[in-house]
Amino acid sequence: MAIKFEETIRTNALKNIAGNILIAARTAPKGRGIDNTVMAIVEKEDIKRLADKMIEIGTKCEHPIFTRDAKNISDCEILLLFGTKIKSTGLKKCGMCGFKNCDEKDKHPDNPCVFNTGDLGIAIGSAVSTAMNYKVDNRIMYTVGQAAMELKLMGDGVKIAYGLPLSATAKNIFFDRG
Repeated sequence: MAIKFEETIRTNALKNIAGNILIAARTAPKGRGIDNTVMAIVEKEDIKRLADKMIEIGTKCEHPIFTRDAKNISDCEILLLFGTKIKSTGLKKCGMCGFKNCDEKDKHPDNPCVFNTGDLGIAIGSAVSTAMNYKVDNRIMYTVGQAAMELKLMGDGVKIAYGLPLSATAKNIFFDRG
């Protein structure tokens, strides 16, 4: 009889759950059915790269939450990245981005379409809901997304990104920061 203690299976379990979380995010509704989301699983070596970049940003900008969040992600085994490309949905009438229509918005390619950001939010909502169903500790972090974009981990087309670190320990490291 082989006995496997939880500590020996935790990382693989988190990887499997991370895959399920990404599927939930991918299948979340998208405006006009156009999917501009980009998602990835990040493991230890690249988590360290992200944490180092976050510390660099925090120091440069004198913004300590980057350093605080860098410590958090350094303590987790798996991290998810969620981002969106900035592309209009081709509507003739909308204007919610501040421009008359999508043709006008397309003349300003760095300005986000509200559907891109809305779809990203819905996808992340599905992701955290799925994490909750598995009782996995998590926290949405814009600081991780900033570092991921500076490192170009998600490609040049991604202009808005967030990180979702995952943890399965006795204490929620993302909220009980004491």
